[in-house]
Amino acid sequence: MKHTLSVLVEDEAGVLTRIAGLFARRGFNIESLAVGHAEKEDISRITMVVEGDDRAIDQVVKQLDKLINVLKISDITEVPCVERELMLLKVHASSATRSEIVELAQIFRARVVDVAEESLTLEVVGDPGKMVAIVQVLARFGIREVARTGKIALPRESGVNTEYLKSIATVKAL
Repeated sequence: MKHTLSVLVEDEAGVLTRIAGLFARRGFNIESLAVGHAEKEDISRITMVVEGDDRAIDQVVKQLDKLINVLKISDITEVPCVERELMLLKVHASSATRSEIVELAQIFRARVVDVAEESLTLEVVGDPGKMVAIVQVLARFGIREVARTGKIALPRESGVNTEYLKSIATVKAL
């Protein structure tokens, strides 16, 4: 199972290296990693996605908690969250296919950020599922390059679980 961990750390050199090393020593692959300044000065938030069973993740979280500079760790996997990711996607675009690619990009609310003779570069922002979907749709044109940030997430203060609401809407639609 994939777990999303939100870790608040002191913003000091070497903290990320120690955290990544802890996961590497235990044989965990970090699938997604995003780091940035948090709401308080000199504090950073690390959001990571790691695959593992609940017991193994609990053990790693306990080890993380022992590291100097780690202030707070939250496993937000089962918590209703707002999740976002940014992707830049370069697609082969001939003059014959350019307008179709732009129309498809608009459906996904993607923006064209660069136009070249034989390609378009799109900026896509949304949940990780949206990233997978647009790549699948545009794959037939030829994906030249992809650059993705890691997933970032914050718990929803409202507590509303949008994944649950989506599943209800799907069932009702059937």
